[in-house]
Amino acid sequence: MHAHCQKIWFNGKIVPWEQATTHVMSHGIHYGSGVFEGIKCYQTDAGPALFKLHEHIERMFTSARIYRINIPFEPAEIVQACVDIVRENKIENGYIRPVAFYGYDTLGVHPKDCPIVVSIGAFDWGAYLGQEALEKGVRITVSPWRKFHSSSLPTVAKANGQYLNSMLAVQDAKEKGFAEALLLNQEGTIAEGAGQNIFLVKNGTIYTNEEDSSILMGITRDTIIGLARDSGLRVKVSRLSLGQLFGADEAFFTGTASEVTPIREVDGRQIGIGSRGEITQKLQTMYFDLVHGRLAQYSDFLTPVYNGGPR
Repeated sequence: MHAHCQKIWFNGKIVPWEQATTHVMSHGIHYGSGVFEGIKCYQTDAGPALFKLHEHIERMFTSARIYRINIPFEPAEIVQACVDIVRENKIENGYIRPVAFYGYDTLGVHPKDCPIVVSIGAFDWGAYLGQEALEKGVRITVSPWRKFHSSSLPTVAKANGQYLNSMLAVQDAKEKGFAEALLLNQEGTIAEGAGQNIFLVKNGTIYTNEEDSSILMGITRDTIIGLARDSGLRVKVSRLSLGQLFGADEAFFTGTASEVTPIREVDGRQIGIGSRGEITQKLQTMYFDLVHGRLAQYSDFLTPVYNGGPR
């Protein structure tokens, strides 16, 4: 079990976990009509800090705008609330989950006057795919479920109901004994994992796909592209085929929860040396140095919880 925090930020107030409730007839429960974010908090020499907090909250408000969810708070208020809930729960390393969804007014598909419920929780989470996976890599399977096309649902939005697609894929993967699923898009090229973007490495060049491949434009993805280019590595953004994946020297997932997780095997096919590759390891090390505040040039990516240092 993942440990949850004792306090939750709920509609503008910090309340005990047990009091942050919504009605079972809430629109969001019946239709998945909400948006959310996942943000990581990491311990640094200056105390805990939230990684790319502003970018995550900006994306949450963009997702909400797409779905016409009028969040009754300003982005700056949600940013501050994330900091407050980490401080309130005395978290050093953890996962923060802001969510905004329609409460109860109607059970019609059109939400009409349903109120917007906003909540922020915090969790003491370790590595999403397991600590060992960060070094040895994970075994994954190509899902029989395709990633939905952007003409059906907005792939750029991080919306609650959209993740039923990912749930189907990861349930299938786990039942088959794999750690994670890889979804293809409607065109048959690679989309992403159930909750991660994907990168390949071939002959020293890093490859990843983009929005027209039906992916969520990941914040960790963007960070890794930047770190790679800053360190002199070549990054090519284009569509990816299964053939490219099977023939890759290295492959890895990126995501807030998954961080930088190597892929060692796809449906029994070994990728590269069958464990974490050299470039994956380099980027993984840079990423962890960044989020733990060891790379001064990227300090703007971190929002300290205690401005005066550790408490």
